[in-house]
Amino acid sequence: MATANDRAVLQTIFNPSTPFGDVPGLGEDEDVGQEEEEAFAPELLAQVRDLELQGVSAAESGDVSAALERFSEAIRLLPERASAYNNRAQALRLKGDVAGALRDLDAAIRLGRGCGRAVCQSLVQRGLIHRLQARKDDARRDFQQAARLGSAFARRQLVLLNPYSALCNQMLSEMLGRLRNPDVADSD
Repeated sequence: MATANDRAVLQTIFNPSTPFGDVPGLGEDEDVGQEEEEAFAPELLAQVRDLELQGVSAAESGDVSAALERFSEAIRLLPERASAYNNRAQALRLKGDVAGALRDLDAAIRLGRGCGRAVCQSLVQRGLIHRLQARKDDARRDFQQAARLGSAFARRQLVLLNPYSALCNQMLSEMLGRLRNPDVADSD
């Protein structure tokens, strides 16, 4: 299983706009979803986790193709486990395959049955894609579910999707900008 540092680094690579270390579920009990993990053969689970770690390392070093190969192999070996689908979706998104990423995110959410770290991360990823595609209602739904699962990032996204909150944030940013640099404000 990935360490807290691995998850934080991956989060930073795949979501550069998030604060370092803001990993959904990081502060939660590590046993969340362990019951599902126990349903898998321990040797096979260990092999799949190792493949995922290799995929994470490949992604960290910029070799997204190798990461995709490792995640796909993990899925081939254990297609009922949500984590590898979530990881592969992130790599697919880096490659520009948004449709493929959405398919994998949908699979991870379905397999995770609405709970666990992989589902939370998948909901955040899918919410970000929906937001980029200007599908705000879909994004809001995903962020709400992820926020219920403990994602601080999803909660911040919900604030940004609120038009009143967004307007207040914009006005506050403009005001702070003027306070920091009054010369620029006078030229407007």
